[in-house]
Amino acid sequence: MTEENVPNLLEKQPNTNELTASEPENPTEAIDVPALNPVEVIINEPLVEITAPIIAESTPTDIPLTVLETSNMPENASVPTAPNTYGASSITVLEGLEAVRRRPGMYIGDTSIRGLHHLVYEIVDNSIDEALAGYCTKIMVIIHPDNSVSVIDNGRGIPVDMHQQLGIPAVQVALTKLHAGGKFDKSSYKVSGGLHGVGLSVVNALSMALEVQVRRNGKVYIQHYSQGDPIDQLQIIGDATETGTTVTFKPDSSIFTEISYHYDVLATRLRELAFLNKGIEIVLTDEREENKQDLFKYEGGIKEFVAFVDKNKVPLHEVVYFEKTKDEVVVEVSLRYNSGYQENVFSFVNNINTIEGGTHLSGFKTALTRVLNNIAKSVSNSKEEVKLTGDDLKEGLTAVISVKVQEPQFEGQTKTKLGNSEVFGIVSSIVYDELNIYLGEHPQIGKLIAGKCLEAAMAREAARKARDLARRKSALDGAGLPGKLADCSNRDPKHCEIYIVEGDSAGGSAKQGRNREFQAILPLRGKILNVEKARLHKMMENREILAMIMALGTGIGEEFNVAKLRYDKVIIMTDADVDGSHIMTLLLTFFYRYMKPLVEQGHVYIAMPPLYRMQKGKHINYVYNDVEKEKINQELGEGITIQRYKGLGEMNPKQLWETTMDPTTRSLKRVAVEDAVAADQMFTVLMGDEVEPRRDFIEKHAADVVNLDI
Repeated sequence: MTEENVPNLLEKQPNTNELTASEPENPTEAIDVPALNPVEVIINEPLVEITAPIIAESTPTDIPLTVLETSNMPENASVPTAPNTYGASSITVLEGLEAVRRRPGMYIGDTSIRGLHHLVYEIVDNSIDEALAGYCTKIMVIIHPDNSVSVIDNGRGIPVDMHQQLGIPAVQVALTKLHAGGKFDKSSYKVSGGLHGVGLSVVNALSMALEVQVRRNGKVYIQHYSQGDPIDQLQIIGDATETGTTVTFKPDSSIFTEISYHYDVLATRLRELAFLNKGIEIVLTDEREENKQDLFKYEGGIKEFVAFVDKNKVPLHEVVYFEKTKDEVVVEVSLRYNSGYQENVFSFVNNINTIEGGTHLSGFKTALTRVLNNIAKSVSNSKEEVKLTGDDLKEGLTAVISVKVQEPQFEGQTKTKLGNSEVFGIVSSIVYDELNIYLGEHPQIGKLIAGKCLEAAMAREAARKARDLARRKSALDGAGLPGKLADCSNRDPKHCEIYIVEGDSAGGSAKQGRNREFQAILPLRGKILNVEKARLHKMMENREILAMIMALGTGIGEEFNVAKLRYDKVIIMTDADVDGSHIMTLLLTFFYRYMKPLVEQGHVYIAMPPLYRMQKGKHINYVYNDVEKEKINQELGEGITIQRYKGLGEMNPKQLWETTMDPTTRSLKRVAVEDAVAADQMFTVLMGDEVEPRRDFIEKHAADVVNLDI
């Protein structure tokens, strides 16, 4: 593929949609006071890395309601009607792509970061469908400096001949008409991720500018669009020696809240697609940074996928892999158990990541439970009959389930859950038969896995007893909340936040400095248990972890329910030293491993206490980094008193409030996950049993250390 085939960059458009914080009309009555500077933090490498500009939250305002008083009206009085009556003229018909621009969430999920990246997925999925049909071997995705994106493939190229019914080129039909595409009949594509024929047209509708270039019939065709409408005719601009399609688009800043693409988010999806399609080459390039490029190509397919996810873990056996077809449904499964306690299961339908699972995943789990229950009966030494549950099979399981279905039924255009009932039986049958054959041929592996599951079952029972004991104890104590929790007076979770504070002294200052209306304080004594190396029943014996579980109210394990969260913000506040960083990492490990929805839904934050207090005369500055310190040093000149805060306890309550807890002045980092596999690997490296990967990580990043206590 030559450079001439890559279109010119689209003209950069200003982003007019930056969010700004709004002040409440009456500050004394406002409870839900926002953090002005929460910064998105990605759990990746290094563990916490700022990857997005400061985003200010807006304060919700009350919606005034008008009430029509009727109590003093005569009985026969009629209520006046609004001047605008509801009739045929009130029915609006949205033509063409106007519906997509009016209601983009119906087609791409939302208009935030998730929806922004979904635009790229829609185009790439079309190229992958070409690969599934056997016509595409290479896909290139390029993020340009102005955040426009090009997707280039060497497939057959979108047809350019005239459409018989509409009298316009077929490529224009695909770009401007909803439910138009080659996926409806099975002659062009037997299996595809695109089903509704809206992917390309939706991207076009939500783009400020789009350029399509088709290499087909020995010619290069090109056409330009803006907000879904063609701005010129399809024309030939030269000869082509190969076939393929290039789509370059720039998201519309009037639709999306942010138009800056995250490299790691795209890399995660493209890596998945390369694993799911053996041998296909996918190249991701970021022109916003020098020499930033990744090539994804895996000849081993999902067997390599499991090995990749399991990196730095201790495997119990080799990867189990099989692929079978039944009733025209292709089922491909790869799995392995490791010595850890975390589950990593990924399910796909026609290359679409079904993050909510569906009938294919249920079929897999049902079959796995049946097979291992049969083995456990012969392995168990217990006189009582042992019955493993799905939860007992999770510990240490890494699996990838990929199915190809001709007529999949998804929930919505974003396709996160499969609904085909017949797929459950097909997957369950194939997995049951193939696992029985494999474990029959390798009985030692079967006994090893069943033994681990039996240990998990005993641990689960011990954890249940520990939870019951904790409940009984809390019931005897009274309110059911930990004694050291200083709760807030407001009972609406949306308006409340909790600070998890390192140490009793800092906890005391925080309790005195907080706003009791909406801020709760939970001090922790020392370092909590490293949950990466412990089962749930051991965690239930740790007082600090038990206090957090009780305070947050969500429960844990199989009882976890994010809807019961008592605080909208869970803020980790630790000292700015090595011990503080370690405690923060232990807490993040706990939240990510056992309360993951809190992280995924943006409830977990990290407080940013200042590093320095700089004073000259009556002028005081709180400084959060060394760069800012040097700048202020030069501005104020000589005679400056500098205090380095090594601990939160060194600040009095007033200083702690002003610098770290006051919503109008504080800075918070919001914790989020962009690459779940990379996050899992990083927790395994930093907190797992294996020493060698941790040593390699330390040596690699030794030069990046900012705060080093010697």
